[in-house]
Amino acid sequence: MSAATITVPWGNSELEVTLPAGWRLLGVLSPKGLPPVPDVEAELMDALRHPIGMPPLREVAAGKARVTIVVDDLSRPTPAARFLPHILGELLAAGVSQDSITLIPALGVHRAMSQQEMADKVGAEVLERVQWHNHAFYEPRELVFLGTTSRRTPVYINRLVAGADFIVSVGCIEPHVIASFGGGYKNIIPGVAGQVTVAANHALNCRPATFNMVGQPPEQNPMRLDLEEGARMLNKPVFIVNAVLNAALQPVRIVAGDPIAAHRAGCQTSAELYGVRIPGPADVVIANSFPMETDLRQGFKSLANTIRALRSGGVMFNLIRAREGIGDMNIPARRIPIGKRGMRTVATLVLPFFKRLKLGGMRDDDKFFIYFALQTLKRYDVVFYAPTIPAEISKRLRFLDFNVDLGVALQKAAAGAPADASVLVFPHAGVTYPILPA
Repeated sequence: MSAATITVPWGNSELEVTLPAGWRLLGVLSPKGLPPVPDVEAELMDALRHPIGMPPLREVAAGKARVTIVVDDLSRPTPAARFLPHILGELLAAGVSQDSITLIPALGVHRAMSQQEMADKVGAEVLERVQWHNHAFYEPRELVFLGTTSRRTPVYINRLVAGADFIVSVGCIEPHVIASFGGGYKNIIPGVAGQVTVAANHALNCRPATFNMVGQPPEQNPMRLDLEEGARMLNKPVFIVNAVLNAALQPVRIVAGDPIAAHRAGCQTSAELYGVRIPGPADVVIANSFPMETDLRQGFKSLANTIRALRSGGVMFNLIRAREGIGDMNIPARRIPIGKRGMRTVATLVLPFFKRLKLGGMRDDDKFFIYFALQTLKRYDVVFYAPTIPAEISKRLRFLDFNVDLGVALQKAAAGAPADASVLVFPHAGVTYPILPA
């Protein structure tokens, strides 16, 4: 049998992977080919003037003295630079003073953005017209306490957001491993929330039933419901502008208005686009991180999104570009001298008590990623091709099996799979998720 070669997007180029000769390719599963909207600006203006669940933006903004625009950061591909001039135009037409408008990136616990990065994100002209500030999730003086949710999450929010009379939230709706889908109120929590808020909210899904919620109904997701409850504690109007993008990162729909009603409408389109039906679990899943290629934290989403396509004991071959390496993800300071087999045993022992663990050198908000890793390593064999991850990190985290050589990584994946392994490939696994037979 001749070997099949697959090609996946890799930054602005492509990566070729030649499968072992005996492997049986069951399918290459890409997002549906929904065409982009013919005129992005026209689609945006229609959404702003005919929003879902709220009056038009210009009407809601009228009479507001202080307006904060929260926009997602560089880890998301939202074409904010195309949106912001028109949003700003509607605010000014509503009588809002340009000097009273503040722009804040929804960093969550990500690193701060530079002036140039912010200009690239929102457009240089917009950045020259309005003031902007990075969100400091770690600085108590920059946060305001709003109360505690019914799920016991303490809600600390950026003081400039909490002090605004009106908030516009700009982002995109894509499948999300913890929150079901991105977008909606997620730019508020975790986007402009304090570290303790992010940690408590993420921890809600550190349990077997909800550790992988990608593509699942938001109404059944404790973390999503909690962040929505917390964001509503702002007790002021929040107007979302969310794009649903296709695999080429082109808008196929723009929804605006109420953070829940408009969000749910956008989730339906995102699910139609990125939920792909599979015949059943495969022996091997090849998951490529595109378009979530910023860093390791984002790259892990490709594994998380597609892991349900893998049979128990199967091999996940994860291709992670991570152009910024580990980025701002906190890694344990000390070497963990355990390989994959040992970690399976550890996972079985510690997962029932995970919430009580203290992980040296890591923030509490990173615990969800360790929890997910333990759940995954307990069930599957995972091999990474991640050429930007430093050797020192690989030594510290031996159980994650990072490889900088594609051939070596593929050999390891082949060693753990049957000679005639069935294979499913997800070229856009950063946003694609499987739908299994009922």
